[in-house]
Amino acid sequence: MRFFLLLLLLATATASAAQSDSGSITQEELVHRTQQLSDSVAIGDQGPWKLYYADDALYFDEKGRAMNKTALVADVAPLPHGYSGKISVVKPQSRLLGNTAILAYDLDETEIIFGQKLHARYHGADTWMYRNSRWQIVVTQMMRYYEDPAPGSINPTLLNDYIGTYQLAPGVTLTILRDVDKLYSQRGQRPREPLLPEVADLFFRPGSEGRRVFHRDASGRVDAMIDRRNNEDVVWKKL
Repeated sequence: MRFFLLLLLLATATASAAQSDSGSITQEELVHRTQQLSDSVAIGDQGPWKLYYADDALYFDEKGRAMNKTALVADVAPLPHGYSGKISVVKPQSRLLGNTAILAYDLDETEIIFGQKLHARYHGADTWMYRNSRWQIVVTQMMRYYEDPAPGSINPTLLNDYIGTYQLAPGVTLTILRDVDKLYSQRGQRPREPLLPEVADLFFRPGSEGRRVFHRDASGRVDAMIDRRNNEDVVWKKL
């Protein structure tokens, strides 16, 4: 019995020592811990978040939310039935400065919703600090990379409805042009930009956030173009 207890105490002490931090840390270890956090998201395992985030941590996510540790941990929950996913930590970069370590990285996310596969890319930056004999994250800033929507198709006969000059203010105009079955916008002497349709009257510019929405009056005639930016509108009247 004494021998068994001695082995048990030795194993406990070894495990405890393995879990303790030293005063230095490597990029490889930071990436390993970040991957642990990422792996825990789909299954809703709050353990790594409680372990690696300091009690006074701040987390700023891609949705614009600012969360403390309590809110952050509570936000970690299993995916709903029929959902699954995987997040991979890639392209890490670090700066190790005494008791502070900064890790910047990308996250490649694959989410499967009832057999349909979705992809998203994020960029994160974590600031780790060595305090109270532990390395923990004190600040995270997360953002999502912009991705163009999937182009749709519309009846080519509608394209002529959009052609013309649109005015924002006196002397400030923008022209909508048609080249075969493609639509372009051009402002002044700037290069023309392609407008790709999502559905009728709704277009986007590749590589640019926002939408171009063509407004129709009661008779169905296009009378304005709305430059929609982050759900706020700038209206150009058709001349």
